[in-house]
Amino acid sequence: MAEAITVARPYAEAVYKHAVASENLEQWSKILRLAASVAEHDDVKPLIGNPVISVKQLAEVFIEIGKGKFNSETRNLMMLLAENKRIFILPQISQLFEQLKAQHEGVLEAKIVSAFAMESKQLKKLVDDLEQKFKRKIDAQVSVDPELIGGVKVEIGDEILDASVRGKLDAMAIALKS
Repeated sequence: MAEAITVARPYAEAVYKHAVASENLEQWSKILRLAASVAEHDDVKPLIGNPVISVKQLAEVFIEIGKGKFNSETRNLMMLLAENKRIFILPQISQLFEQLKAQHEGVLEAKIVSAFAMESKQLKKLVDDLEQKFKRKIDAQVSVDPELIGGVKVEIGDEILDASVRGKLDAMAIALKS
């Protein structure tokens, strides 16, 4: 959903700049995660874009659900998004905000896919090696995919490090066809 990401980017950047200026990165992170989960909730999804529900009513639903956790700035954001018919992009705003926050904190997100479950020592060694290579802290999300046959595949931003047997077999197949 590239379009939603494109529309969400200016909002995420604005919230991020405000959060940095007010030194509330963690608080805004929690608020946006909550708002995104509300927007993705099965009971709320049908309300978004429903012509019977007014902009004010939709914003009030979000504000009421976040009561006690949303401050006046958050309520203003919910009203702004509702008025601009953009409340559906809250998950993307939260996602982009988290990326900006991680970048600010010097953390890279790595998606590690392994053919088999990794022992904690193996994972720690891999993460340490990645941190040394990229010279930044790594936040690893690990999953298992038996189709890799063996080895691991690591995605960090736009870079993919494929040390899997499946990846090597695919590369050999391409080489043989050339």
